[in-house]
Amino acid sequence: MTHLDCSARGTFRGLWLFVSATALAVPVAVSAQTASPDWSLGVYAGKYHDAEPAGALTGKANYVEHYMVALTGSKTLWKHPQWPVSLELDGMLGQQSGKATLTEVAIAPALRFTAFQWKDAIRTDLRLAPLGLSYTSEVGPMEYGPDGRGSRTLNYLFVEAAFSRPTSASNEFFVRLHHRCAIYDLLNNYGANGEDFLTLGWRHRF
Repeated sequence: MTHLDCSARGTFRGLWLFVSATALAVPVAVSAQTASPDWSLGVYAGKYHDAEPAGALTGKANYVEHYMVALTGSKTLWKHPQWPVSLELDGMLGQQSGKATLTEVAIAPALRFTAFQWKDAIRTDLRLAPLGLSYTSEVGPMEYGPDGRGSRTLNYLFVEAAFSRPTSASNEFFVRLHHRCAIYDLLNNYGANGEDFLTLGWRHRF
């Protein structure tokens, strides 16, 4: 594994400060937003597959012995006063292993939708983050294009379904499709898909 360069260290340090600030803000957040949590901390883990997110949803993905374990944190930035939608800022710090060993940091704004009719039986939230920023400590072997080049910095996208009991909505289990990409060669033209992981996780909202 190569050493992180200065910009990677700065990104890593910034995300770590974000997560630390989240943890330190627990007493304030709990007292101010007991009924409507604005912060969260969680973990997730998953396995790499060779298709874009749609491939995992349709069952057409092939899985590879390459894995990720990640810490995630979020802050609610805005809530609609009538509609069941809110905007959150989501950050992650992950470690990949298997085909290669590398670190990933990423951040993205995410929309959370809470309007599902079965919420009295099991609360179900959908979270979408189409545009973000992801940086890896090195280019992973699955991200090289036909000419052998790749990019550490790519778009960060995730689609997530989160589940909790109505009586314990602060504890969520979730399924996340974690995706890095060049936005159809908008960021670069190396011709590589990026990386995709199907993951399972848990978070505590406060």
